[in-house]
Amino acid sequence: MSTPERLNDEIRTAGFTFADADSMHSALETSGALTDWTAFAASWEDLGPDTYMADGGRYRKRRHAVYRAEGKAILRQPAQPHYQSRDYNPLNGGIERWFEPVRDDIGDGPTMLTILRFCQALFESVDASHPAWHIEIHQFRIEARRDEAGRPTPEGMHRDGVDYVLVLLVGRRNIASGVTSVHDLTGRELGSFTLTHPLDSALLDDRRVMHGVTPVAPEDPAEPGYRDVLVVTFRKA
Repeated sequence: MSTPERLNDEIRTAGFTFADADSMHSALETSGALTDWTAFAASWEDLGPDTYMADGGRYRKRRHAVYRAEGKAILRQPAQPHYQSRDYNPLNGGIERWFEPVRDDIGDGPTMLTILRFCQALFESVDASHPAWHIEIHQFRIEARRDEAGRPTPEGMHRDGVDYVLVLLVGRRNIASGVTSVHDLTGRELGSFTLTHPLDSALLDDRRVMHGVTPVAPEDPAEPGYRDVLVVTFRKA
């Protein structure tokens, strides 16, 4: 069974799957190139602060962009706010949140477009349909400091209010923990894993499962620590 077929089967069966870096690299190669990966990963050094943290946290930086996919066309859309109802995000939801946009060279680069094409093909194969998609991408850096742990999911165990979600690790430095767990809608744990290596990924059917990530703390409090991820959400337009 090829990697995309295995991921399809596991999402259909369990509502989620974990793909290690080697498997994800092989899967992405079916959709394009990753020739600008070095610049792509380095762009996480250039994120703006998330000023909407209702818990008062200073540990999250991000950029955001919106795309529309239909057929073979994946087109970036004008800047839009990110909105989640409080049903899905009781901490930070209920308001329009505007973030600095993903840089054009990154958002239009081969790595990003390969990831989006791969997700579109996979989610359409799982869903057995070819809809138009509203896509949002989020570059997140969660920082861990001596005096403040970083919370990748400060809203706790949650759904994003979309159809499908990709969480792809770009890098991590000097952090402990950051364990991802997946639960069904009754709260029963279905599985857990830690994104450790660049390209390690979680793929989720957001209609069927909830997910959360434990806080990260610096292994060496004297050094900076962070967890960089790309989150991509697909919702039928």
